[in-house]
Amino acid sequence: MLPIRDNVPTRTPAFVTVGLIVANSVVWIWELRHTRYDVFHYGFYPCSVSGPCIVPPAAAQHLPWYEGVFAGMFMHASWAHILGNMLFLWIFGNNVEDALGHVRFLLWYLAAGLAAFALQTAITLHYASSVDASIPNIGASGAIAGVLGAYFVLLPRARVLTLLGFFIPVYLPAFLFLGVWFGFQLYEGNYALTHPQAGGGVAFAAHVGGFLFGAATVLLVKRRSWTPLPYGR
Repeated sequence: MLPIRDNVPTRTPAFVTVGLIVANSVVWIWELRHTRYDVFHYGFYPCSVSGPCIVPPAAAQHLPWYEGVFAGMFMHASWAHILGNMLFLWIFGNNVEDALGHVRFLLWYLAAGLAAFALQTAITLHYASSVDASIPNIGASGAIAGVLGAYFVLLPRARVLTLLGFFIPVYLPAFLFLGVWFGFQLYEGNYALTHPQAGGGVAFAAHVGGFLFGAATVLLVKRRSWTPLPYGR
């Protein structure tokens, strides 16, 4: 399922959402122009929280975890990775930003990314090998999953124009679209929550952690005066 747009207008311009998209895009362009050494240097390594780290020489001087967790949140592994993430952030981020306010949304977004990395790291360190823990984690997916969890709680009856099979456009209720997306993270990961090495390179636990963080916290941080505008067609 590929989302195209939703039908919920906003009261304020989504400055932070656009800024995050620009920041991720700039970092991606930087990645394309630099060597694998530079890219691996800035990723987040679960083993940096609790070692040992078994990494190739090119990545031996990686950042400490408290720096890598933020740097890794803005890096991506492929064109499909960044384009998919930015599409989801563009469609769902503006409404969550509208509900939280600009500054609060930015801080909350970063917190969602931290929560996502935290769950992925805990799962990896507990269930996987030192080699798996020495693979860098990168991507905005966990933070964006937090946005999806927040949207699921705030606007469950919104409609999302979705391409089914990339050919058939259909409006789906947000609770259905996002519920299927969340279930897909568990199913497609082939139980990667307890066997992270089975995830095929995708940090499914980070997606789950981010989504649960967003759903659990958004009502605590949204503006009290916020109510959604009437849905569009």
